[in-house]
Formats: sequence, structure tokens, C-alpha cells
Amino acid sequence: MAQRTTREMYLGEGSGTGSRHLQVNVGPQHPAMHGIIRILAELDGETVVRGDVEIGYLHRAFEKECEVGPYANAIPFTDRLNYVSPLINNFGYASAVEKLLGIDLTERCEYIRVIMSEISRICDHLTCIGASAMELGAVTVFLYMIKAREFLWELVEDVTGARLTISYGRVGGVKADLPEGFAAKMQRAFKETREVLDEVHRLLTGNRIFMDRMIGVGVLSAEDTVAYSITGPLLRAAGVGYDVRRAQPYWAYDRVEFEVPTQKGADNYARYLVRMAEMEQSMRIVERAFADIPGGPINVDFEGRPIDPAAYVDRGKQGKTDGLLLIPITLSPNLQGQNRAALERVNAADKRVVLPPKETTYGSIEGLMNHFMLLMDGYGIRPPIGEAYFPVEGANGELGFYVVSDGSDRPYRVRCRPPCLPPLAALHRMLEGGMVADVVPTFGSVNMIGGELDR
Repeated sequence: MAQRTTREMYLGEGSGTGSRHLQVNVGPQHPAMHGIIRILAELDGETVVRGDVEIGYLHRAFEKECEVGPYANAIPFTDRLNYVSPLINNFGYASAVEKLLGIDLTERCEYIRVIMSEISRICDHLTCIGASAMELGAVTVFLYMIKAREFLWELVEDVTGARLTISYGRVGGVKADLPEGFAAKMQRAFKETREVLDEVHRLLTGNRIFMDRMIGVGVLSAEDTVAYSITGPLLRAAGVGYDVRRAQPYWAYDRVEFEVPTQKGADNYARYLVRMAEMEQSMRIVERAFADIPGGPINVDFEGRPIDPAAYVDRGKQGKTDGLLLIPITLSPNLQGQNRAALERVNAADKRVVLPPKETTYGSIEGLMNHFMLLMDGYGIRPPIGEAYFPVEGANGELGFYVVSDGSDRPYRVRCRPPCLPPLAALHRMLEGGMVADVVPTFGSVNMIGGELDR
């Protein structure tokens, strides 16, 4: 095959015969490309004739890293997948391991996972719409959306102790119960968020400039969307009402009522409308779940029995440990919610899976041994030999974790099904035939998250 000249590379094939096609790199240095996506766009004037999308600039060996350490070690890695909605990643991975173990969560934990996942989904959509609007010049919308996200991140911080890389999920449950006063603060945050969404609707939804830039741009038909295995808002914007929460209910999603918003346009504007509608549905899910959430434990053991923290207590209480467990312990802020009463409500009841309450860890040798046995190399969580796949509805579509166990304390294989990858495979179809000015808003409508895409 003849070597292409520099002139042909930049002016396109057949440049010696009068072709005026120009090849332009959009990214990876372009700020809208997140520093990790390269689109080699072949232009005929300002029309994109061909778009070659290159990924892989952020590969971090997520899956192989999960196989190096014990099962619980992978939870902080999942935070870094979709770092805008990390709670969903935490819970999806933990649910795959729980499926391997064959355990059922406590009812309260299922509701907590639903509540925190939906708050996380709203944060993701706020970021996507705000950033995409800013790239079109609507900086005010970006500031409003980030203001709303701040209210919700404060909720996340109250529950998990962190804002972004939260590591809140646990195999068998969650790190801690919901804090006191959470319901009132959640209601205030949702009130503020709804006001922001109303403002954004008035600023954008009927805005002639915004509509001209979004309607009919980045179109991908329903048939092509399905053919590329695309899920989430892009699929629902093409008129296909598939949602993992409805199609394969998990946790408490079969006990809360919600709608699956769809649009017919299959373009950037339809994706915007779907995400705006989904945020309202997510708030309704949280409100309904919080109204129905039961009491009881938040963690279960690998056999599905609710944990009784008293079972961890040193029954003998020999020597200096006598009476120590009866002394109230004031936990530091990073450990709040991990005391006996809280863990009893939100965790499964098996010391072979769930870390003991901090009073037990600090107050008895058995509790300390139990804590270290779950963390030490060669011990820890040991699912039986087998494999499991667990899908959840991430902010961008179906997020699935496939975990293989060889019976040891670390996964034999971990595979992530990232919802961002199929839309990137189809991105060239959305770009070709459009204008070069539409590359950035179309790419923004995909809501690519680099950590999830490249892993």
C-alpha cells in the first residue's frame, strides 16, 4: 500500500486531483474532549464527511487491579469509574459479589441504595446538561446546575463522609445508616433543585438559539441505537423505553412508582429533554422510597441473616475487657454511623462479610480479630466457586459487573460493562453529515465519562 504524503493526510485522499477535504484533530488537547478523546474529522468545508474516534488515553487497568486484592479492595476503584455518580458503581459491584455469595440484602439497605443511587443520578445529569450548555455559551445554566449539584453533594457528604470518591458501598450492605436530620435536608435540597430545573427550562428549553443548535443534530435512529447496544438516555431519547430498573428490577425499585421518560427525536435536544425529565423522576423515587423505608438492620451475612451486633461482643469479657463494651464511644466524624445501633439497621448480619461495629472492634479481642480477618491477605470475603453478572441502571445506561470466583479471597476475574463505550462506538455516525461546530455539543450529549470508558 502506497505511503500517504503529508499533503494527503491533511487534505484528504486524492488531494492531487483537486479534493478540498481537510483533516482536523479535535482533541485530545481540546478541553471539550476531556483530554482523552481524539476525533480525526475529515471536513468538506465545514461539513464533517468522516469522523474517526480514538479512545484509550486514560486506561488505568481497573479490571486487573480489582483482581490483585481482596473483594472489598475493588470498591474504591469503582468510585473512579463514573466519578460523577460513584454511588451507583459501588452498589453495582457489591451486588455482583452478593449474587455470588447468594445473600439477600436487608430491606432497609435496599431502600438506602435506591435513595443514594437516585441522588447520584441527578448529580450526573446536572453535570452533563450544565457542561454541555456552557460549551454552547450558556454559562448561566452551568452555574445554576452546579449550584443545584452542590446541594445534593452536601447530602452525599452527610451520608458517606465524602463528596466524590465516596467508597460507601459494602458487600452485604452499606458503610453506615442515613444520618439524623437527613429527610429535612433532602427536602430542602430537592426544593432548591426543582427551582433550578425550572429556571433552566425557562432559559433553555424554548430558547431559539439553543433549539437551533440541538434539534436535528447528532441524530442516531432507534434501529442504529439498538444495533450499537446503546442504553440509557440516548436509547430512551430514540423512543425505546428500556430501563434496567423497570426491565429487571433490583433492590427496592419494584416497590417504588416511577415513569420512564422517552422522546422520539433521537437527537441532542431529545437527550436533553430526557435527562431533564429523569431528574424529576429520580427525586420522586427518592421521596417515595424515603416515605416507605423500614427500620431494621442495614447489613446481612453471606447466608442472608440480619446481623445482631451483640453476637460480636466478647461474651466472656475476661480481664481488662470486662465492662468495656458498655462504655459509650464517641466516634470521630469519619467513623460516624459505624456504631452498633447504626450498623444494625443498615448491614447484613454475617461477620464473614461485614465489618463489625467500631465499639466491638475497639472493645473486644474477638471484634478486633473479626475486623482483621476480613482485611488480611489470604482471609477476607470468600465467595464459592462460580460467576455472576449484575446490571444496574447507571446515569448513562446499563452498568454491569461480571465477577468470577475461584473460591479464594480475591476475584479471579472482574469485567465491567461500561455504558459509555457503545455511544462512543457510534459517535462517528452522529457526527458525519453535520457541521464541525456541532461536534462539541453532540459529544457533550453522549456524556462520556473517561474513567468508565477506558477503565
